Amino acid sequence: MTVLILTSDEDVTADMVVARLYATGTPVLRLDPADLPGKATLSVEYRDGDVHGDLSVHGRTVCVHALRSVWMRRPGEPAAHAAHASPWLTAETRQALFGMLHSSPARWMNHPHSAEQARLKPWQLRVAHHSGFAVPPTVFTTAPRMAREFAEQHREVVVKAASGPPRGGPGPELMLPTTLIGPDADFAAVAAGPALLQRYIPKRADIRLTSVGTRLFAARKTAEPHQIDGRYGDTGHLWEPVTAPERIQASVREYVTRAGLAYAAFDFAEDLDGTWWFLECNQGGQFGFVELESGLPISAAVAGWLTDGDGAE
Repeated sequence: MTVLILTSDEDVTADMVVARLYATGTPVLRLDPADLPGKATLSVEYRDGDVHGDLSVHGRTVCVHALRSVWMRRPGEPAAHAAHASPWLTAETRQALFGMLHSSPARWMNHPHSAEQARLKPWQLRVAHHSGFAVPPTVFTTAPRMAREFAEQHREVVVKAASGPPRGGPGPELMLPTTLIGPDADFAAVAAGPALLQRYIPKRADIRLTSVGTRLFAARKTAEPHQIDGRYGDTGHLWEPVTAPERIQASVREYVTRAGLAYAAFDFAEDLDGTWWFLECNQGGQFGFVELESGLPISAAVAGWLTDGDGAE
């Protein structure tokens, strides 16, 4: 049985898992949907009450019913690399590819339906609350007056992107770092597009907790005083393994159950009192940088889940 990985060629985090799978002799087929049609081909046929299909990549063909699991890592838009790319061709290619894959018995990490819902930040905050996490007051608004009132109420707030960089779009130069602002800021630009404002949490550390099946891997990086966005700048500290409090572990398991996620990367801000505040849950979050610094065997757990379904090494 074959593991299908849907991601771009440049995904070095996926490379870590592919190496693990190869080491165990597990067959792997890697496909970027952006290369279909072109570098990859597919055929789908409905007959005898079932859907039958084949995927071919770099001369290797796999039957859809021979797929053990599908890892939706960071795939490009279907047909994006086609000679005559168009929205129509993307829609048609998505119909064929995912219609075929949804007809297979393969297990998903993560299922596209669950993954799409899990990207929505307002939905995340509600699920996080009902899962037992501490969640900072947050507002999404296109009304300058509401943004100003929120900032006046909480005095120190951060503004940040809800969706991250556009999928398949411009590079990191267009990413919006989390920025601290006060009630005296000019909120007029909020009318041009939804703004995400959140109460500022003074923190002593960033926490990244990666959930793979039933296994949890937590890492902690000490924050510098007044550090706002841990993704930018060198703090001089490395990610180190840490044991998540039992309450956090229980909330994580509740969250992924509610969200239907086999894989999830949680970001927390640890405040000065030691409370872990939920910031976001990225259903396709990176883990390579955490594994390389902390030594946590996350790639082995992902490979184990894709092979055996339990995340074991």
